[in-house]
Amino acid sequence: MKMPAEFDEIRPYSPEELPQVFEELIADPNFRAVTESIIPDVPFEMLAQKIRQCKTNLDFQKTFFYGLLWKNVKEHADGMDIDCSSITDRSVSYTFISNHRDIILDSAFLSVLLIDNNIDTVEIAIGDNLLIYPWIKKIVRVNKSFIVKRGLSIRQKLEASTLMSRYMHFAINQKHENIWIAQRQGRAKDSDDRTQESVLKMMTMGGEGTISERLMDLNIMPLSISYEYDPCDYLKAKEMQQKRDNPDFVKSPEDDLLNMKTGLFGYKGKIHFHTAPCVNSFIRDIDPSVSKNEIFTILAEKIDKDIHSCYRIFAGNYIAYDLLKGGNRFEDKYSSQEKENFLSYIDAQIAKVDLSEKDYDFLKEKMLIMYANPLINHLVAIE
Repeated sequence: MKMPAEFDEIRPYSPEELPQVFEELIADPNFRAVTESIIPDVPFEMLAQKIRQCKTNLDFQKTFFYGLLWKNVKEHADGMDIDCSSITDRSVSYTFISNHRDIILDSAFLSVLLIDNNIDTVEIAIGDNLLIYPWIKKIVRVNKSFIVKRGLSIRQKLEASTLMSRYMHFAINQKHENIWIAQRQGRAKDSDDRTQESVLKMMTMGGEGTISERLMDLNIMPLSISYEYDPCDYLKAKEMQQKRDNPDFVKSPEDDLLNMKTGLFGYKGKIHFHTAPCVNSFIRDIDPSVSKNEIFTILAEKIDKDIHSCYRIFAGNYIAYDLLKGGNRFEDKYSSQEKENFLSYIDAQIAKVDLSEKDYDFLKEKMLIMYANPLINHLVAIE
């Protein structure tokens, strides 16, 4: 398929471009060093040979990422599953819009789980603030990522959003690729997952027809992601204290790298993905007399409700709720041993926070909120 030139800077690499990109990656000493650290038992020359044998992006994903990601689950989690029973029409390409917990693994785990269910992997929306080295930008585009440009002026942001929206419509309707995009820019540090209407507005900057028709053109499917434990919880709490103590605090690229590394290699407990039904019929039924802005508000609330209702609730969520509220509403959902283990976990995570003026009570409260919010939102969603 001929790719429109306007997408060249943001789209994933096409299969025809892969041989050249593979040679550039193989020749990059930084890529080699990272690869040898992740796969130490296989000589790099042998890995390079396997890389060169990949003919498509999916070949590369199956040859390298699939096994590495299941190895990650085996070593750093207690199992992972998906309920994708809502995907009833597999001839359709979907835009999965999800809550965002982990910088790398949310979309990566989704693709692995889709492969296991004989569903095409996703093209991934990724912010260019994370692409801090040339080899990272190349490898994510090999891995079917398209680039979301950050840190732009208002005019540049409008142009970039329009281009990205046009690309998403092209990917769904011409390339017939699935897409993953987070419901908001960046992770929800407090786990209070809310869809930003600006994300939905961006989706309607491309395509044709009415606002509703442009949204339905993308076949939006809400996706709920639940991790029993978030390895980056203490880093998120630390950032909250840093912003409290210094309102001008801004994360550095090194902070993003640490979050990526911690998310990859930290303990995650049980992991559950759950797709809700495609929202096209819901959009079709929205009162045609409502304003454009109301459509975005109504749809954002629908996506949130679907994501919240599909959460898997773990013992830690119930424990955090009771500790935060000072009661025992959910004491039948966990044992005294589970409560003791959870409190020990929280203390061990807070101990990792390397601040000279560490505020233990503040950090503990923020971490309890992180684990209580999914339950709080779930209870509202299923009422």
